[in-house]
Amino acid sequence: MSVTDSLKIHPGDILGWPSLRIQYPTEPAKIAALLPPGLDPSETANVSLNIYCIPVPDEPEFGVVIDVDADYRGVKGRYCLGYGIDQESAIYVSKDMNGQPKFPCEIDYYRLGGSVRARCTHQGYTFLEYKGRSAGAAKLPDEDHDHQWWIKVSRAVGGAEKAYDIEPHVVMVESRSKPVHRETLEGELRLLESPWDPIAELLPMAGEATAHLSTAKPLERSITRGGKLDPDGFWPFVDTIGSSRWPGKMGGPMREIDWSTYPEEYR
Repeated sequence: MSVTDSLKIHPGDILGWPSLRIQYPTEPAKIAALLPPGLDPSETANVSLNIYCIPVPDEPEFGVVIDVDADYRGVKGRYCLGYGIDQESAIYVSKDMNGQPKFPCEIDYYRLGGSVRARCTHQGYTFLEYKGRSAGAAKLPDEDHDHQWWIKVSRAVGGAEKAYDIEPHVVMVESRSKPVHRETLEGELRLLESPWDPIAELLPMAGEATAHLSTAKPLERSITRGGKLDPDGFWPFVDTIGSSRWPGKMGGPMREIDWSTYPEEYR
């Protein structure tokens, strides 16, 4: 079977969509500020975005993955700040079981001829847009071998200070895939202001973004429990925006809450 034949899918089929892979450099200090103790800044300071449509388990899931370069116990990989997806059924089981930081998100992602478009929206705010065009096939590596880090943790019932039912530990995700086809894209990535997805504020672009479409055959994926993180050191990172790993306040965006506006009996 030729490469061209292997890329053919039936019209309307949700299996076989290429992923839109975008990467851009940011300021190393910005990544370091988001890493809990136990995860270390890498030699590089890149933000990786993966916008996709795949069947989960048998219906389409549109999503965006937001990662930053980070090392764990000397292994280079990426720390995941969030999986924005449009399928509710996969959010809670993934977070409860594996600590995968999934949250609800509206994704527009499509191709028309040589044109590629993507837009990600959460709580009414569009926080990411990409517009590009195909610049031709790219050279394929023999294999992609990736490491991604999630965090599994559960705060204590009742919300006592620095108390956990499950103390924080790293979840290690290792995957291998065989690239089948890649297309280089030329276009523009726009990061837009959003209190719910503060990528423009917390991970600003410090250089040009690169992008490509990637079609690959999965070979192996393992999700395993790693080591514990210092529970006291992790406490400043425990409150997040929804089930992402963006820093938050009582599950929402960072903000000051004026409790004096509440009647005393409701405080």
